[in-house]
This record gives sequence, C-alpha cells and structure tokens, in this order.
Amino acid sequence: MKHKGLFLIIFSMAILVLSACGSSNSAQGASDTDTSSEKWEEIQEAGEIVVGTSGTLIAASYYPDESENELTGYDVEVIKEVANRLDLEVSFEIMGIDSMLPAVNSGRIDVAVNDIEVTDKRKEKFSFSDSYKYSYTTMVVRKDDYSGINSLEDLDGKMHGGGATTIFSQIAEHYGAETKTYGNAPNEAYLRDVHTGRTDVIVNDYYLSKFGVAAFPDFDIMLHPELKLHPTEQAVVMPKEADTLQMKMNEVLAEMREDGTLTELATDFYGEDASKRPEGDFIEIEGLDL
Repeated sequence: MKHKGLFLIIFSMAILVLSACGSSNSAQGASDTDTSSEKWEEIQEAGEIVVGTSGTLIAASYYPDESENELTGYDVEVIKEVANRLDLEVSFEIMGIDSMLPAVNSGRIDVAVNDIEVTDKRKEKFSFSDSYKYSYTTMVVRKDDYSGINSLEDLDGKMHGGGATTIFSQIAEHYGAETKTYGNAPNEAYLRDVHTGRTDVIVNDYYLSKFGVAAFPDFDIMLHPELKLHPTEQAVVMPKEADTLQMKMNEVLAEMREDGTLTELATDFYGEDASKRPEGDFIEIEGLDL
C-alpha cells in the first residue's frame, strides 16, 4: 500500500510537470503569435499607418514645385496604394534617412519608405516587404573629367556627398572616399556641390541619380558612363516581428505587380519600369559586409 501511495504521488507530480510544460509551450506559442500580429492589430485599430519618409528625394519622395502639402514620388504613391487596398489612411512623418530606421525601431513610425535598400544586416533588425523596386548603383560626377574617377579605386581621397548611414556612403568610404553629410537636404544641394567642386562624386541609386541630373541641366554633372555596380532591391521597412503586417503588405504588393500598378507607377516617375530587375553586368563590391 505504501508503494502504491508513493506511485500515485509520483504519477500526480509527473502529470503536473507535464501540464506545466504544456502550458508554458502553449503560452510561448500564443506569445509568438501575439507579437507577430500586434503591429497589424495596432494599425488596424487606429485605421491609419504612420509612414516615415524624407520628402526631399526626387523621384521617390518629394514635394513637387516646392509644394508643402502635395507629397508624391514612386515610394509615396506605392505606400498610398498599399494603404488604400488595406482600407487604411496614411500619415507621413518627414525625417532624414538616418532617422528612419531608429524611428521604426522605437515605434515612432509604423514603417519607412524612402528608396531603402534591403540588406542582410538590416534583415537582422527589421522586416521588409517584398521588393517593389529593383535598381543598381551608379555615380554622379563632373562632365569634364569624370571627377578623376575611372574605377572604384579612384574614389580613394575623393569627397563624396551622401547620408551618414547609407549603403552608398559605406561603399564610397570602403574605397577610401570621405563623406560630406547633409541631413535631410534636397537633391539640389548634393548635385550643386559636385558641380561647384565642393564634392567630387555622389554614389547613389541609378534611377534617382538619373532623375536628379536631368532636373538640373545647367549643372556640369553626369552619370558615370562606365561604372555600374551593386544591384539593389528596395522595400517597405517595418519592425522585426511584424509578421502579419508583412504578410498583408506582400499580398497587396503581389496584386499591384500582377495588375500592372507597380509598372505604371514606376514608369510614371522614372521613365523606366523600375519594378523589374535591370539587365546588364554589374561590378560587385568585394570585402564589404552589407
């Protein structure tokens, strides 16, 4: 009888332990689910998605003709359409590119759109939607002598105009350039400095650079005709665990790709279909962990 009583006690304790483990696992699973859907539920409840963008980046996010209340651009119109199809209003927070990822991380904004490149290092800290733009990296230089740059190695000792934390500045600095930073300045400030010689080069996105150079025909600048490098993808940046929000956005972006909306918007703003991968041979960046 004593042995039987002891067995029942041990058996009961085992059941309690197993139940506790099951509850713990279930709670962990519920916690994971809650975390992944929390951002989406928060946005749904508010009926609004708060988007960080610069408002100074032609033709991704800008105010045409110096208008203060008509924000537009490829990235802006893409996120407006995404929000519309998700039955959400959009509120834009204007900020510099160096502030956007910290603002997503802190919860000040829900997402960021500003021609932001998807990289492996950024994926460690943030989630991204499927890419809505594909491009590559080029350089804006002076027309008369290419600013003395005929190879990536020629960036050594040059003055580069860019944002403090951008991938493009990392590339320029990797090859020995010094970066002059601007904060949330308009394209004209960057381009004028190359024209006047205050800086030598702007390493940046092909489509944005092409549009920017065309917007200021009086400047002595051009796209470097030979240096095409580092293919890129751009997407919506959101918090790391925002799985449900990511899924919802990807569903809508897939619809927009299928019905031609992405192609139409990209062609309207860039004159080319930037929603598709560019063709050609590109120089790869070696020895830089992006």
